Amino acid sequence: MSEQTEDLKFADLGLSAESLEAISAKGFETPSPIQRLAIPVLLQEDCDIIGQAQTGTGKTAAFGLPILEKIDSTADHPLALILAPTRELAVQVTDEIGSLRGHRNIQLLTVYGGQSISEQQRRLRRGVHIVVGTPGRIIDLIKRGDLHLEGVQWVVLDEADEMLNMGFIDDVEEILSHVTGPHRMMLFSATMPDRIVKLSRRYMHEPKVLQVDKEQKPTHLADQIYFDVRGGDKFDALTRIVDIEPEFYGLVFCRTRSDVDDLTMKLVERGYSAEGLHGEISQAQREKTLSKFRRRLVNILVATDVAARGIDIADLSHVINYSLPQDPESYVHRVGRTGRAGKRGTAITFVVPSEKRRFQFFQKAIKFKIRKETLPSSQDIVEVKRELLLEKLNGIIESGLYQDYLDMAKGILATQQPDVALAALFQMAYKSDLDVNSYPEVRSFSVDRVGSSRLFIALGRRDGFTPRKLIDYICEKGTIRGRDIDDVAVLDEFSFITVPYQEATRLLDVFRSETVDGKPLVTKAKERN
Repeated sequence: MSEQTEDLKFADLGLSAESLEAISAKGFETPSPIQRLAIPVLLQEDCDIIGQAQTGTGKTAAFGLPILEKIDSTADHPLALILAPTRELAVQVTDEIGSLRGHRNIQLLTVYGGQSISEQQRRLRRGVHIVVGTPGRIIDLIKRGDLHLEGVQWVVLDEADEMLNMGFIDDVEEILSHVTGPHRMMLFSATMPDRIVKLSRRYMHEPKVLQVDKEQKPTHLADQIYFDVRGGDKFDALTRIVDIEPEFYGLVFCRTRSDVDDLTMKLVERGYSAEGLHGEISQAQREKTLSKFRRRLVNILVATDVAARGIDIADLSHVINYSLPQDPESYVHRVGRTGRAGKRGTAITFVVPSEKRRFQFFQKAIKFKIRKETLPSSQDIVEVKRELLLEKLNGIIESGLYQDYLDMAKGILATQQPDVALAALFQMAYKSDLDVNSYPEVRSFSVDRVGSSRLFIALGRRDGFTPRKLIDYICEKGTIRGRDIDDVAVLDEFSFITVPYQEATRLLDVFRSETVDGKPLVTKAKERN
């Protein structure tokens, strides 16, 4: 890729003002390599393309933006069909394109198995412009006569090699046989196995191949690890990581701006040098915050994904996923911010019990095994702080910076033994830092060994409950400690909590006679795939 191509900005790619406004609203600042390659070709030329790029390199915007630019919003039938191997990816693609359409009246629909097909049929009858779905459900809708592809002008095969691995290629070929009108086809794949090559030769017309340099894969130089933690212990887990790393200089990712504000405030109150960054912060404040972080006046920057887009900061020691990202692409974007310029960095993810399955999906999607580690113990942190204290002490002695305090020291030693006086000074200045009992217990979990239960609570926001009020209510009525309740989700009419098996059994017994509208107040939540 040439330097000229690398210097391109979104405004240089031929996109409309509406697209640029939507991109800016999402916080994107610079296009990714596949976006720089694909968008101009799809806007300015009339050819099929094969985009070879890894997961998490911005492929959705690479094909989604040109489709949004070209599509006729006055049409009453599907004009674009996007095939994805999994429902998670299909939902992700729809969400991403939806966030890029701006004020355009373009209707999107996601279809996949396990979702009500009658609702999908109803939406198709009302008219949609872009259909995103998994092969199996797309075929079902075609066979039922609900989805007609004769007028489709754009076909996208996303993660084509994954569809091959999952046995969907025959379904894909059947779907393509129904696209009978003039259309452009885009195939995106991390690898190009023979079957994918044959498919491209059969269904694509002299496609232009756009290949991103594999060396730009954003996870290569990051040491990726994760910790199993309970939701209520994440803050103490984070502080342990910061404490154990004397040169910590990192980005901490949260899901929402309120999460950013809350975590930043807690860090500052605990004495850490931290700043927050999210979409509601003014441009002037954003620049001020980034300036302080780049100059290392602040060593912890807490941010949302949107706020961190386009930030280029070298030499980060850590990227921490305090909240699990929404999708594998976001995970790779986050992790790619450490381990740059040939230097290794560490990417850490906190995984709470209810996120275990989704995290396993992430690892499969990025084709990378993330290593599980154990959090540093209280004793580990105290040992590190002792070593740092001794290093500082020796440095002051070697530099002679103690001279102003010699008279005071001599006065103390005139009445006290040296070791007693020094120990007293340590106790006065560093008692909390060097006492293992001052560090809260951080409990890990093992789904296989200990396990937990997800409980359904037939009370929600309409009953006046917030997460805090629900926890207080359960603790009071169920004689359970608040620290044992994790992953509280309060919805309009009901809520969910996660508790260890033993506590779940106790709660079910305590609330056995409690009902709401004739139904049990507390039940085990059904397993949801």
